[in-house]
Amino acid sequence: MGRFQFKLSDIGEGIAEAELTEWLVDVGDTVREDQPVVAFMTDKATVELETPVSGRIVARLGEIGEAIRVGSTILEIETEGEVGAQAAAPEPAPTQEQPTPAPRPSPVTSPPPSPPPSPPASPTQPSGKVLASPLVRRRARDLGVNLASVPHSGPRVLNTDLDRFLIGEAATAPSPASAASGLIDSEVPVIGMRRAITRRMEEAKRRIPHFTYVEEIDMTEFERLRTELNEAGNAQKLSALPLMIAAVCRTLPKYPQLNAHYYDDKDMVRRFGAVHMGVATQTDAGLMVPVLRDAQDNDLADLAREIAELATAARSGRIARDKLQGSTITISSLGKLGGIAATPILNMPEVCIIGPNKIEERPVVIDGGIKIRKMMNLSISCDHRVVDGHDAASFVQALKRRLEIPALIFADG
Repeated sequence: MGRFQFKLSDIGEGIAEAELTEWLVDVGDTVREDQPVVAFMTDKATVELETPVSGRIVARLGEIGEAIRVGSTILEIETEGEVGAQAAAPEPAPTQEQPTPAPRPSPVTSPPPSPPPSPPASPTQPSGKVLASPLVRRRARDLGVNLASVPHSGPRVLNTDLDRFLIGEAATAPSPASAASGLIDSEVPVIGMRRAITRRMEEAKRRIPHFTYVEEIDMTEFERLRTELNEAGNAQKLSALPLMIAAVCRTLPKYPQLNAHYYDDKDMVRRFGAVHMGVATQTDAGLMVPVLRDAQDNDLADLAREIAELATAARSGRIARDKLQGSTITISSLGKLGGIAATPILNMPEVCIIGPNKIEERPVVIDGGIKIRKMMNLSISCDHRVVDGHDAASFVQALKRRLEIPALIFADG
């Protein structure tokens, strides 16, 4: 018999540590080679690590929510053959030279007490483990749902399976008198992506002097054009977002100070020639910002297709880390929930974020008469250290002209 020490490998360029978000196995479980055993969160992406050996779990070295340094032992696995005590999981080749962080010493005392045993296994899983993504597991845990009791037809429990289960329980379960108001006391740990979002928003709001400018835009012709394009029989239906992104890309060349990063530790602004558009996307785990690379080179169909693909990948929790990095400016739209106005928080180190609000019919005075037009308020927040109010207002007025005369969306300059 041998004991294999499974270490946290380098799971991302330049990453020295990652947050442990979920154990997928318990002490005493038998695992097979390439079985997912633990989930880590880094750069707003959840990564499941697989064991390179088969055997029995004898120790778990880490707590949920703990930051684990690369190179630290996270599992000890008893194997049939002889395995070196310091064997490590295969590591991907780094993409650039990075200093190797010092490994955390492995505990030499007895392993920490194991948590309560996991729920009974689903009868559809011969391995004895109910398969589900980290996002589904986290949601079930927060809701107090035993995943083994959730019916599912595929190999994994999906969010849709959990939804159907919850709806069924709500239809049959009586409402307790103590919960007549619909409000229930609960404590939810802020870990994983939610904690990363919390820290980023706190840092951005604390360090950056934001200012927000709001303008009203007549979207009547914009909406007429969008309707006509959709009625033309395009395979990919257009929402307002691809057209707005195209308009922003055509407007930015005259306002390069908005498509930029500010590195306050170096007192340097980097302006970008290409528009790598961050698209704020709501997921079950929190807000993600997938990136449309070189958005200025894409036509409307490509923009619509890529927005849909990125949103689907983000909401499934399977989006690649490189798809969440490198944005130069961000657009954050809540669509029909967009409200009257917003004060978006910047996505550091960007200096500009654009927030379209909902499009709705309003009475507008035109040539002394009242007409009903489709109107939208547009919010823009900027880093006042490097962007002046005049710059932001001038950009919004130029963007307004393109949106109100949508033929200009296809014209440069």
